[in-house]
Amino acid sequence: MKNANPVSLGMGIAAAALMALCLCACGKGRIADGSAAVKSVKDPFAVEIGGHPTELQFAVNTLEQEHGLMDRPDLGGDEGMIFVYTVPQRVNFWMSHTPESLDIAYLGRDGVIAEIYPLYPNDLRTVSSRSDRIQFAIEMPQGWFAAHGIRAGSAVDMRAVAAGLTARGLDPATFGLR
Repeated sequence: MKNANPVSLGMGIAAAALMALCLCACGKGRIADGSAAVKSVKDPFAVEIGGHPTELQFAVNTLEQEHGLMDRPDLGGDEGMIFVYTVPQRVNFWMSHTPESLDIAYLGRDGVIAEIYPLYPNDLRTVSSRSDRIQFAIEMPQGWFAAHGIRAGSAVDMRAVAAGLTARGLDPATFGLR
């Protein structure tokens, strides 16, 4: 390559080699000892919301949470994302580069929905929780909560959330779950 930065070129080669190694090591979702591979943010988990089944992706670390459902025009009717925080807090969401209308439910550690708000495509206005006791947020296609009769006071299956965190290789106790 003409005028290529040798440091960048070397880092690119190293990154490609590391990616190839990781892909080979993961062989069909199993680790060398035969146990299941740790799941990623791309893997959905079955979680009931107000008794209704959903498939949620788990956004746990900062990078996953910052990206959220950006650039996802193909969210299925019962698919969404749960954002998991280590401590209760006031949370803020916006829809940068998010082409699909969503609703967001804010819930506390107990798994009870406290607040639900609409989110609009590519809207950069912040939608903040009123409460500073929010530890989880769930984004679903707009109208999903209303269509299933889910409102403030409805419960999320936190055992399924804990199981999803475990499958992601995380200790649910870190998030106040058992």
